Amino acid sequence: MAQPLPTSAPIGTTHTVRGACPHDCPDTCALEVTVSDGRVVKVAGAGDHPPTAGALCTKVAFYPERIHHADRLLYPQRRVGAKGPGARFERISWEQALAMIAERWRSIIADAGAEAIVPYSYAGNSGLLGYGSMDRRFFHRLGAAQLDRTICASAGTMGYRATIGGSVGFDVENVVDSRLIIIWGSNSVVSNLHFWRLAQEARRRGARLVAIDPCRTATADKCHQHIALLPGTDSALAFGLMHVLIRDELLDHDYIARYTLGFEALSERAWQYPPARVAAICGIGEGEVEELAHAYGSTSPAAIRTNYGINRTAGGGMALRTLSCLPALTGAWRHPAGGILLSSSGNYPVATAALERPDLMPTPTPRTINMSTIGHDLLHAQPPIKSLLVYNSNPVAIAPQSAEVVRGFARDDLFTVVHDLFQTDTADYADILLPATSHMEQLDIHKSYGHLHVQVNQPAIAPLGEAVPNTELFRRLARQMGFNDACFADSDEDLCRQAFDWDDPRLAGVSWETLKVAGHARLNLPRGAAPFAEGGFPTPSGKCEFHSESMASAGFDALPDFIAPREWRQSPLAAEFPLALITPPARNFLNSSFANSPRFLAQEKSPSVYLHPRDAAARAIVDGVTVRIFNRRGEFQARAVVSDRPRPGVAMATSIWWRKLSPDGRNCNEVTSQALTDMGGGATFYDCLVEIARAD
Repeated sequence: MAQPLPTSAPIGTTHTVRGACPHDCPDTCALEVTVSDGRVVKVAGAGDHPPTAGALCTKVAFYPERIHHADRLLYPQRRVGAKGPGARFERISWEQALAMIAERWRSIIADAGAEAIVPYSYAGNSGLLGYGSMDRRFFHRLGAAQLDRTICASAGTMGYRATIGGSVGFDVENVVDSRLIIIWGSNSVVSNLHFWRLAQEARRRGARLVAIDPCRTATADKCHQHIALLPGTDSALAFGLMHVLIRDELLDHDYIARYTLGFEALSERAWQYPPARVAAICGIGEGEVEELAHAYGSTSPAAIRTNYGINRTAGGGMALRTLSCLPALTGAWRHPAGGILLSSSGNYPVATAALERPDLMPTPTPRTINMSTIGHDLLHAQPPIKSLLVYNSNPVAIAPQSAEVVRGFARDDLFTVVHDLFQTDTADYADILLPATSHMEQLDIHKSYGHLHVQVNQPAIAPLGEAVPNTELFRRLARQMGFNDACFADSDEDLCRQAFDWDDPRLAGVSWETLKVAGHARLNLPRGAAPFAEGGFPTPSGKCEFHSESMASAGFDALPDFIAPREWRQSPLAAEFPLALITPPARNFLNSSFANSPRFLAQEKSPSVYLHPRDAAARAIVDGVTVRIFNRRGEFQARAVVSDRPRPGVAMATSIWWRKLSPDGRNCNEVTSQALTDMGGGATFYDCLVEIARAD
């Protein structure tokens, strides 16, 4: 039977439902959703949820506009006419859509095998059900190609875990007691608002705040100091800090001796990075290296909050691996408000195998396609990719080197199914469009990568039109393909019960039944505790591993090091393309989500590229003119903003605009590269040299 879907409350009533924000953000806010006459009329932050504390970002505060947007996809459709911008679709029934998909897939499997079918998804919905549950079961059972979901965090995650052992760090709630907070590669005001609230409280208590970023962001504006290093040089700066810490004996030798591995070898490598060399690599002052090292080595507690922007260059994995060595050198882990945090997701006892059922996969294991190279693979993979099902993502807009991505999706012989709320850039290339529910129309359960609370998202309204959640889509596809495995009959509530190891001590006192009522609960981890005050790292040795045998056995350097950007400003390529381009999210967008909102489009006005006055003058560019940003991969146009926010030699383009909503029908990923990171197979969006010229 079909999964029962939520029904609306009686007409004429108003009530509030507990929810959780599903977007790819570390804050994972708890929501209070007000519903009247079957419509979402207000979304507020839950005041009783400590991380949210009643506050929301602007994007989510206006969520009713997204839910009830006039362009919502409400019914299944099939394409009539050509693929691409302006594509036309006609309504069909769910029965027709499922039959067409199954018929085409059976033909592909008979001709080329199930590995010719590829799922393409990421974190457009970060709930455990929406992100990866029934969908994984379905594709495992089908025998489809596996997707390596690398586009955001894989490199940094791998590097950080090599040193620390897992996606864990200081408890963010303790940061109010820090005396030095280094916000390294994160624009917290825009992308981690609730951490910023805690950092501000620490500042009121006397903490010094330092931002490290190639651009003077909204966060850097509010910090005591901003260090504007060149993109991709973060690990060099970290080594410069180590050099000074070691040279000037700003170390906790007792902590190093007891709880670390490989200090002598790390010291030898750090000795190769004196401040003068580091300053030259990073494009900063030698005094900035010395000053920050002394501040870090002499201030306690000291916390480093970093994020995934750092990992989007050739040496991105090594950068996070290097940064994560710093707290152990100074003994910052001894203090609840000290240490480093990249992600808190490793604290959650998620029952991934129970949700995803990898045991359903055939033997041998199907091939893997890297989502960051989808453009190349659609054109060149052998055997060829014959079909894609895209959900929770918009690859035509967000994947690097757009020209190849577009050519791949435009193939006449590629059968593409898209499940989404809107007709995105990717949906323009679909053969079948399927309507997806928003998170306010479905049940889900959430972990976080920025705090320590588990949350429930209750459906607030009935699905609009004939939209269905990801879980229901894949139940229907399983039935259509004749899969009678019992796991495909699991309801969404069954999946929620399976999502965690509820017997794990970290969930002591919490059950699915209690969580449904309360809406959220903190993991059973001690408040005000320092997780690694006495070692106990989740590494093979139980220590902070400066030297990693597991990395060495996997073919990587056993020690951290600096890996220069692939498109390095000191390389011959820089003579032709002298500007390093970074493409962080626009304040009103979250990747490509919210980028079709009339409200936010009006606020963003147009695609923009920020250029330092010195670089602008050298190109006769003035504020407000339209410019071309180009390299050998392609070009796009944007409005020039002449500003000292980017450092000289760096340009910053706000992203990610839908291509069809951009004036020239292209976006910044025309120029980004499909080259991968040093580890983890990640995307290198910020490893990109360009030139900029007036469009006229």
